[in-house]
Amino acid sequence: MWSTVVAVHLAATWYLVGLIWTIQVVHYPSFSSIGEEGYASFQTSHMNRMGGVVGPAWLVEGITVLAVFFLAPTGTDRLIATAGGLLEAIAIAVTVGASIPAHEALSRGFDANAHRRLVRTNWWRTAAWTLRGVLALLLVLRL
Repeated sequence: MWSTVVAVHLAATWYLVGLIWTIQVVHYPSFSSIGEEGYASFQTSHMNRMGGVVGPAWLVEGITVLAVFFLAPTGTDRLIATAGGLLEAIAIAVTVGASIPAHEALSRGFDANAHRRLVRTNWWRTAAWTLRGVLALLLVLRL
């Protein structure tokens, strides 16, 4: 069972690592190219569609974060799981505290300050997920 949990955790985490890098390097920077006209509808569409892309994988990752922590067979695996959980908490905190408010501001129309804040603070989520991916890979290598 441990191997399965770790494998599912790795898959969900690395899916999100790839997604966050794409969002950070390609998608979010392109927001400034949309133009004033129609930007609010673009942003609303983005938020509605992104939930379906992120939500299921983040749910699986969240469940496996807990499973990895509670099922970790050794002290080292438990330490890796704890570090991963802390990084998950950082990603959630940045999402709730910075990303969602920035997207809400942008849904009223393009706001250069909100856009800069979104791109700048999303580096924290990008770093947290990337480090989580490394930790998930370490768990697989320890199998």
